[in-house]
Amino acid sequence: MSLPETTVNELGMLRHVTEAKRLQALALVRQGRLYDLGHVLDEQAPVFPGRYFRQTLVTTAHHANSLAPVGDNDVTWITEVFSATTQLGTHLDSLGHLQMGDRAYGGFSVADLAGTAGLTRLGAETIPQVVTRGWLVDASPLEPGDVIGLDAVVDIDPEPGDAVLFHTGWSSRWGDAETYLSGEPGPGIEVAEWLAEREVALTGCDTWSYGPVPAENAARPFEVPQHLNVEHGVFIVENLDLSVLAADDVREFALVLTFPKLRGATGAWTSPIALV
Repeated sequence: MSLPETTVNELGMLRHVTEAKRLQALALVRQGRLYDLGHVLDEQAPVFPGRYFRQTLVTTAHHANSLAPVGDNDVTWITEVFSATTQLGTHLDSLGHLQMGDRAYGGFSVADLAGTAGLTRLGAETIPQVVTRGWLVDASPLEPGDVIGLDAVVDIDPEPGDAVLFHTGWSSRWGDAETYLSGEPGPGIEVAEWLAEREVALTGCDTWSYGPVPAENAARPFEVPQHLNVEHGVFIVENLDLSVLAADDVREFALVLTFPKLRGATGAWTSPIALV
């Protein structure tokens, strides 16, 4: 049965991740090796200006009940509170994150999307959990503004619903926020077109955004992720750690990417894994 048009719009290219695609991906797992592709998220994580991550331990309850533990088994507990945007750390962007003028993917306007507490359409809760075939393109080492061109993807052959991840080596600067955020290399607009033509469901990079900064065209900043998100419904993962995957020369793998279904969120923290 076909999906309603509104649902198809919100799925974007992830509509191609079918049961058959998941089986194809899992058939690639022969050795049981697992690669964690996410960075640790804490208050030292590099963040785009205007965003922040704060974690506070809720100690009041613990201090109170430690003096009078609950039950004969003296149970006590510790909890924490987070104050942060989902747009930092290793995260998946929802299709409501970027717009072109007043329009987002599917033709939705900002007025259609923006509620008082989050997105009313295209939020993280509309994104399906992902199990698909992944490809790694190792273009490292690159510097800020370096553009990954079509020559880098000649050895891969993604199909609709696949994921393509780009290793630039830039995440080696993760511990130096000033350097890490000073710019980045990334796929250029020609590669973005190539990915869209092949109906790739998801793409990502080991950088804080996606695409070169400074941009190929200084008058068109962040054009690459904008083009993929808004015009084609291709999902993007940022701040990946692909170093070990690249060092082990893994080029094709099963990608498993799960995340909290936060209603109305413009993105979702994730720690994807590659299985071979």
